[in-house]
Amino acid sequence: MREIVLDTETTGFEPAEGDRIVEIGAVELLNHMPTGRTYHQYINPERSMPKGAFEIHGLGDDFLRDKPKFAAIAQDFIDFIGDSRLVIHNAAFDMKFLNAELSWVKKPKIPMDRALDTLAIARKRFPGSPASLDALCRRFGIDNASRTLHGALLDSEILAEVYLELIGGRQPDFALNVAQGGSGGGAEAEWRPRPRPAPLPARITGEEAAAHAEFVGGLGDGALWKKFS
Repeated sequence: MREIVLDTETTGFEPAEGDRIVEIGAVELLNHMPTGRTYHQYINPERSMPKGAFEIHGLGDDFLRDKPKFAAIAQDFIDFIGDSRLVIHNAAFDMKFLNAELSWVKKPKIPMDRALDTLAIARKRFPGSPASLDALCRRFGIDNASRTLHGALLDSEILAEVYLELIGGRQPDFALNVAQGGSGGGAEAEWRPRPRPAPLPARITGEEAAAHAEFVGGLGDGALWKKFS
C-alpha cells in the first residue's frame, strides 16, 4: 500500500481571502515504511508575505520571488501523489488549500476521502491531551530539535514517524490487521490456537520416570510435592 505523508506552508489561513501555498513537502511510504522518495517545492504565491506567516515559516518575498508559480508545478505534484492516500496533520486545512490551488489552474480537485487526518487520530487516541505535531513528538520520543521553524518537507518527515507510532509503533501492519480485521475479512483478528490432533510424545525415559517416583516416595507423606502430584 502506497501512502503520501504531506504538509504545506501558506501565506495565511483562507484561500478564499487570497492566501496561497508557498511550500509543499511530501514523503512516500510503502507498506508503512519510508522509501526515500520525497517531493519538495517552494512556490511563488504571487502576493506579499504577511508578517505573521513569515514568523511561522521564515519564507519571505525575496526568497520566493524567483520560485515557480503553482501552475508550473501542479502536474509534477499530481504525478507524485498519484492516487495514493494522503496522510496529513489537520487535513482539512491543507486539503482546502491544495484544492483551491488546483481549481485555479483547472486541475481536478482531490477527494477529501483520500486524506487521513493524523490530528483526528491523535485526538481520538489521547482525548484531552495536546495533539500538535510537537506535542506528539514529545509523547513518542521523536527528535524534532531541528524544527525551529515550520518547514513542509521536515514536517512531513517528522509526521511520517508520528503516523507510524499512532497506528501501532514499529509494527504497524500487525496493529492494522487487529484493528481492521486484516485482509481476510476479520479471520486474522479472530484466530485462536487449535488443539493438536495427537498429543506430543513424552520426552522423559522410563528409567527417568521411575527414578523420579522413587525420589518423591522417599520424601515422606508430608512432602509438598505429593500435594500437587
